[in-house]
Amino acid sequence: MKKTLATALALTAALGLSACGSTSTPATQGAAASPSSSMTPHDSGTSMMPHDSGTTSPEAMAKGRYLSYADYAKDMAMAAKGAHVVLFFHAPWCPDCRATEQSLTTAGVPDGLTVVKVDYDSMTDLKQKYGITQQHTFVAVDAAGMKQQIWTGTKTGAEILAKIS
Repeated sequence: MKKTLATALALTAALGLSACGSTSTPATQGAAASPSSSMTPHDSGTSMMPHDSGTTSPEAMAKGRYLSYADYAKDMAMAAKGAHVVLFFHAPWCPDCRATEQSLTTAGVPDGLTVVKVDYDSMTDLKQKYGITQQHTFVAVDAAGMKQQIWTGTKTGAEILAKIS
């Protein structure tokens, strides 16, 4: 009986982790394409500096933002100006996605970072372009929308920035 219960608990834990996993994978090239539903951009009061080689001056660093893919797609170059851009493949039914979104909207997004919310369920073209296979996946992109890095598992703006800096 104990062995059956332990096996069931282990299986349940494994299935839960596979839905909102936290593995990292190396980057491959891809491009961003179509817009999603709109949401209001979030400007954070957080004042965290990226941990880079010092090439971005504090004066040139953009204020941290959390915005929809539709808003990002209107002017990708402007969204990337002075900031690292990270696409956040979000599903409303994913507990990890909800926790990350709550952190980004309440604690804020560090300066020098733009997080772009992409609907995991409806943006199949972007999932294919970036090779996304699960929700709660993050893709760092350059100003042209080319994939630089991909990972899962971070929960806060500071963790996202640390992952790419």
